[in-house]
Amino acid sequence: MPLNEFIIILYIIGAVFISVIFIRTFSSWLRIHFLTNLDSGAIFDLKRKYFNHVLGLDYNFHTTHKTGSLISRIGRGASALENMTDTLAFQFTPLIFQLIVVGISLAYFNWVPAVVLFITTLVFISYSFYIQQIQQESKLIYNQSEDFEKGFVSDVFTNIESIKYFGKENIIRNKFRKIAGITKSGMARYFGYYRWFNSGQVFILGIGMFFLIYFPIVSFLNKEISLGTLAFIYTVYGNVVGTMFGFVWGMRNLYRSMADLQDLFEYGKIKNNIKDKPNARNLKIRKGTIEFRKVSFHYGKRKSFSLENFSLKIGKNEKVALVGHSGCGKTTLLKLLYRLYDVESGEILIDGKNIKDFRQESLREEMAIVPQECILFDDTIFNNIKFANPKASRDEVMKAIKFAQLDKVIKNFPKKENTIVGERGVKLSGGEKQRVSIARAILANKKILVLDEATSALDSETEHEIQRDLKKLLEGRTSIIIAHRLSTIMNADRIIVMKKGKIIQQGPHKKLIKQPGEYRKLWNLQKGGYIK
Repeated sequence: MPLNEFIIILYIIGAVFISVIFIRTFSSWLRIHFLTNLDSGAIFDLKRKYFNHVLGLDYNFHTTHKTGSLISRIGRGASALENMTDTLAFQFTPLIFQLIVVGISLAYFNWVPAVVLFITTLVFISYSFYIQQIQQESKLIYNQSEDFEKGFVSDVFTNIESIKYFGKENIIRNKFRKIAGITKSGMARYFGYYRWFNSGQVFILGIGMFFLIYFPIVSFLNKEISLGTLAFIYTVYGNVVGTMFGFVWGMRNLYRSMADLQDLFEYGKIKNNIKDKPNARNLKIRKGTIEFRKVSFHYGKRKSFSLENFSLKIGKNEKVALVGHSGCGKTTLLKLLYRLYDVESGEILIDGKNIKDFRQESLREEMAIVPQECILFDDTIFNNIKFANPKASRDEVMKAIKFAQLDKVIKNFPKKENTIVGERGVKLSGGEKQRVSIARAILANKKILVLDEATSALDSETEHEIQRDLKKLLEGRTSIIIAHRLSTIMNADRIIVMKKGKIIQQGPHKKLIKQPGEYRKLWNLQKGGYIK
């Protein structure tokens, strides 16, 4: 062959080689690009679906499930989905493609090695599949113990003040050691299966290698195949073994991911007990009248906390106070009004319409509340107040701050209203948090206002100032006031005295204080303090 032709061939080979490099580079980039978009999109959809589902579940669900466990399952489910897509792309697909190509190649030269390879692969994968199956239950148990541990950790750090105040760090450490020990045992049992997993795989591959060596050598000695064919058989088998291990580890990840997703899917099976009607409309409160009509309700089997045929009418712009010992049903009425629970019988009406005919979210949006315990977001004071009305202007937020007497407090903060309050508002005192809660209700500016111990965490001087301002706020609104401190509800239009879920007295303060009965007894017992 002339030198010039040889050089041309080299150029062609070089060009083909470089082209292959560019093609492989581009295909690799394209594969990762599509896989990244697939992963991120699928994970986003999964997290959004289950976050929205859990967020929309009723109040009872959230009071019976630990926050740490919820976060753990959602996070673990997102990671599991990513592992599944990576496994399919990088472990399963290469082996399937390689087995097809290698199997055809081996069968072309000698069908016996192809059969040996097929049987070895089948036994290898079947054994791995079997171990993964019996391992699945231990994985679910391990996940449950891990969720419980994370829920415990979340609970501990949420209540760190109580632990510090009572000096119970050692008790908490011991509890954590026991709980973490259970997780450790679950983990050891789960990962213990890999002893059988790996040793069984080594045995299967060893037997397969023996037969793959034996039959081709016999064929070679009988001069049925060449030395080159023998070398080719051993080379491709070595390449397939590595891919098989990748496949099995991919199967392991797949099963782990399936167990992790199964935990998350359990939340998806939970149905909301508080449901909107298919044709539910948005509520718009105009008058603000409220009526509890023959309402009955029980907390499960706790008959001591119940309402039986309870009826109460609250007129437009009327200020009604609910008083009574703890457990008499005051807070239960509020939860029923907000549809955190549904009545067992009877109905609750607003402006003469049953609240079940309207969307829950629109019902709650139409009322403002100052709850007994104000829980804040880990955000600024300004944003925590604006949460009640995201469309409010800065001036409106600042007016609400001033109305709640919060301006006197934040003027001493370095960042004023832009101060971060910490998780659950931990950086603020109880009184400061309650002022933020009052400012929220002011900014919401709703026709119905609920005050659940609105000033219980305030000092007497500040309470007196806020009570004066609350009097203005209550004007032109229907108000329900719950207070253990009777001095705070003296100016209510009507005081409802409750005992064991029933109304035993009602009327204005001046009338009730003159009558023998529960209210005067409570007043004399309290003398301006609190009902225990």
